[in-house]
Amino acid sequence: MISHLSLGVTDLGKAGTFYDVVLATLGYVRVWTNENGLGYGLLGGDDRLALFRVEGGECSAAGFHLAFVANSSSAVHAFHETALASGGATDGPPGPRANCGATHYAAFIRDLDGHKLEAVFQ
Repeated sequence: MISHLSLGVTDLGKAGTFYDVVLATLGYVRVWTNENGLGYGLLGGDDRLALFRVEGGECSAAGFHLAFVANSSSAVHAFHETALASGGATDGPPGPRANCGATHYAAFIRDLDGHKLEAVFQ
């Protein structure tokens, strides 16, 4: 149903540095860059996530949640650790999430603008 998703960020440079290293833990890379935005996806593919500079204000992340596919539980841990080391905040450490199903293993973080991101391995 969803082709791609765009997020607003207040500082495109800082957001790019953060997302470059955090998404690399899950196998995603920056696939395009311009003065107003950045795009991420699989190497050689189209963007599935775009970040765009929000002019003159704050980003509202209220109620927002984006989950990325991880290929292992160790990738979930790397995602969480890298996000914290890069200035993000934890919103739930790596571990099983029985309320989401018996095979749901995930970690939650908040990016530099407060967007809630999850890495999930099933």
